[in-house]
Amino acid sequence: MTIKALAARFALVLSCALMATTPAFARTLQCVPFAREVSGIEIQGNALTWWGQAAGRYARGQAPQVGAVLAFSATAKMRYGHVAMVSQIVSDREVLLTHANWSRPGGIERDVRAIDVSAAGDWSAVRVWFGPIGGLGLTVYPTKGFIYGNGAPQDALAVPTTPQIAHNVTGERGILTLVQDAGF
Repeated sequence: MTIKALAARFALVLSCALMATTPAFARTLQCVPFAREVSGIEIQGNALTWWGQAAGRYARGQAPQVGAVLAFSATAKMRYGHVAMVSQIVSDREVLLTHANWSRPGGIERDVRAIDVSAAGDWSAVRVWFGPIGGLGLTVYPTKGFIYGNGAPQDALAVPTTPQIAHNVTGERGILTLVQDAGF
């Protein structure tokens, strides 16, 4: 093996190691403030309260719309529920979600696959892409439905300006890109 080939392998290993680590100065981002920021839906409190709080303030339903927030029910493993914004509709039973704090604590994932696995096709049960396995997770999550805002803000898919690591995951291919804010 030549020195050039050895240097190339070392650079590849080093870049993979750097991509897999989270800097100590990265702030943890929860799903609620991120969903509020990208969707424009102004609801406070834990994700498990969003569905009830939306009643009378925002339209709610069982059909996905771009910019809507999917409200996940609380479970034993997810005591506070979860919220995620629909960034694209792929089909009547598949959407792409943009959300925080799912595959990695505080991480942001954009355009990750979620499928409706409910018997009635009403989005009351979903499976969601999970980074550590590089595909759809095995867990089926109960949901309440979609909260419709006035549409997603223009910069909904822009990288947030607060210091954090943003994970961009595209579909099942598991392409992961780390993006750091220039303010570090």
